[in-house]
Formats: sequence, C-alpha cells, structure tokens
Amino acid sequence: MNYYSLHHKSPNTTFKNAVVEGLAKDRGIYFPENITPLSQDFIKNIENYTNHEIAFEAIKQFVGDEIPTEILKEIIEKTVSFDFPLVKVDENIASLELFHGPTMAFKDVGAKFMAKCLEYFNRDNKEEVTVLVATSGDTGGAVANGFLGAKGVNVVILYPSGKVSDIQEKQLTTLGQNITALEVDGVFDDCQEMVKTAFLDEEIIKKLTSANSINVARWLPQMFYFFFAYKALKSKNKELVFSVPSGNFGNICAGIMAQKLGLPIKHFVAATNVNDTVPNYLVDGIYTPKPSKATISNAMDVGNPSNFIRIRELFNNDLATLKSAFSSYSFTDDETRETMQKIYENSGYVADPHGAVGYLGLKKYGLKENEFGVFLETAHPVKFLDVVEETLPVKVEIPEQIQKVMNNKKVALKASSYEDLKAFLME
Repeated sequence: MNYYSLHHKSPNTTFKNAVVEGLAKDRGIYFPENITPLSQDFIKNIENYTNHEIAFEAIKQFVGDEIPTEILKEIIEKTVSFDFPLVKVDENIASLELFHGPTMAFKDVGAKFMAKCLEYFNRDNKEEVTVLVATSGDTGGAVANGFLGAKGVNVVILYPSGKVSDIQEKQLTTLGQNITALEVDGVFDDCQEMVKTAFLDEEIIKKLTSANSINVARWLPQMFYFFFAYKALKSKNKELVFSVPSGNFGNICAGIMAQKLGLPIKHFVAATNVNDTVPNYLVDGIYTPKPSKATISNAMDVGNPSNFIRIRELFNNDLATLKSAFSSYSFTDDETRETMQKIYENSGYVADPHGAVGYLGLKKYGLKENEFGVFLETAHPVKFLDVVEETLPVKVEIPEQIQKVMNNKKVALKASSYEDLKAFLME
C-alpha cells in the first residue's frame, strides 16, 4: 500500500515511510492510494470473528507486506487488549465506551498501535527517532503511555498551559524515562502549528515523526471501534447512526473509512463544541479556520481540524455528497452541562462533557424509527472530574489507572515559541 500527500506536491511513499515521516515534505498529511472494500461475506458473518480477527482484516491492506502477518497480529493483540462496551442510555441510543484502556481515553488504541509499528520499523536503527506530538488533552497521555520505554524512541509532547485537566496533565508530565512534556504558553492550535513547523525544518526533520492523528498509524486503527460496535448491534437489524465528539476529526474520519470498507453505517454526525469551523462549512461551503476557544470539552478545542481534509477526500471533495452522509452541529457549554444532567436523570448514566456533546449530536440529527444511534464516549468521566462533579450529584470513583499518577510530581519544560521547541530538539 502506498500513500500520497493531500497537498499533492510530494512523491508517494510506503506505509513505513508515512509512519516514520508523519507529515509529507509538502506539509500535507498522507492518505492511502486505494481503499478496497472487505468481502460482504466477512461483514455478514462478523459476529463469528473475534475482535482481534476483525481488527486484522480492517487494517491489513493499509499495512501491506511491510509488517509480517504474525507480527501485525501480535501488534493488534497488544493494542486491542481491553473491552469496548455499549451501554444503553435511551430506547434507541447507546454509548460506545472507549475509555477502558490504560489512560482511559479512546486514543489508547491508536497510540499503542503506532508505538508498536514504529518500534518494529526502528528495530535495526542505531539512531533514535523523536516522536513529536501536540495535545489538547487525551492524546498526550495516550501517546506517553503507548510509547513509554519504547526502544530507540523519544517522545516530546506539547500541551497548552492551563487548558488541559489536572489528570490529563499528570498523565503526560509524570512518567519520565523517554517522555518529555513541553508546557506551551498558548492554545492547542499553537502547539499544533509548532509541530507542523518542525516538520518543515530541514535542520531537525530527519529525526522526527508525529503521533497526532495526522499520522496514519495513529489514525487508521480507530476504525476498529466502529467494526466492534456494528458486531454488537448487528442483531438489532436497525440502520446505524454514529455521533462522534469531534476536535481534530481523526476519529470520525476513521469511522468513514470503516464505512468505505463496507461497514453498513447510514450516517455520521460530527458533534463539536463552540469551535464550529466544520458545522459552518456545511452551511456555507466556505472552510474558514479560526483560533480555538476554551470549553469544558477541551479535547475538542480545535479551530483548524487537521483531519477534515481527509474527510473531504473520502467524498471526492464534493460538498453535496459529503452532506448526504455527514452532518455536523455545534453546542455550547451550557447545553453540554444541561445534557449531562438530563442523561443522568433519565438513565443514571454519567457522561463526560465530550460524550454529552456526542449525545446532543444524535438529538439534533433526529433519529428515525428504524435507526439506532451510537455516541462515542471518548474518555472516562474522571478525566474531567471538576466539571462532572460540579454538574452532577455524583462522586466519581478514581480508577486504578488514574490513582497511579495522581501523586506523581509534574515535570514539564516551558515553551512560548517555535524557537524554544527547536532549541530543545537540537540539544
């Protein structure tokens, strides 16, 4: 499988190079040359396959022969090592919980998959590679955990000062070993811009790769969730609508990839907070990135989502075709809090702010009688403890995964400009 840059000014490259490089030389993100649908027999009999077998079938064409079959299967076993339960919230709505991994966020799957791929590709290299990643919240912790101790790999995580939750900050600043955190004076978009600038800098680019969802090995494994949910819901014989809390749009883009592989998904809803670049685009057809705004659903505080260009590519850059299968709505913090309360009052379910935005997306879409809605619960409520306990009459129990880091000492270097980042990377 080869990959091309969506800026179309760099030569096509292999899966390995796309993973190692992260971003193409022309600053475009990589996209697979071909998407071959899976056999209808596989889809029709999906309940007869294990999650590991499903994940292997979904990802193998995108890896090709660059990782031997048995090693790829081992990587998948280490990646898909926890449950992805569906929890009924309304009569025709369920929450797909993606937070049962080591850092209690959906990004555990992509981070672990990429870490193991990069470790395999780097197995014979004597020079170390640096994984450079920007985070608006959960990416940092997932990447830090996924790459912790990886041979020949150093990780540098940029995060916006004061704009991630306390637990999120602990998860990315306390592990040590091969993980370094840079606390940036700015917002997530500033962190992301610094990362992209580094990938254009000839002095340092040769030893860099990215673990944001711009990296194909971080992005593609997120298809797995949608296959697992379809397997669990197939017997309902209803048309499925997925609502995905969306920030950088990698997760929902992976869902659309699953649909292109033949998974019968009727519609996607990209639910956002007040960072409404994509909802506005669907209204007027004009894509206008803008500075991000801070909200209680901070992992979605993105004003220029990197993966939306991939979504447009999947629909041949045709707005009408996109709108037939994809909707996007934005919601305020007040609406989010009210919905958290409503969900709890109706079902006793404790949704985090991102899950609540996903639920709102389904309500705004308006499910038909023959449709079943799934919203992605992308992080455990404990990750947003203050917001949840201020909004709901609950005391959230601290899971073991979180207790491990709560008392650890934060270690982070300060950065206010690209020059600060470059100086650190040059050391």
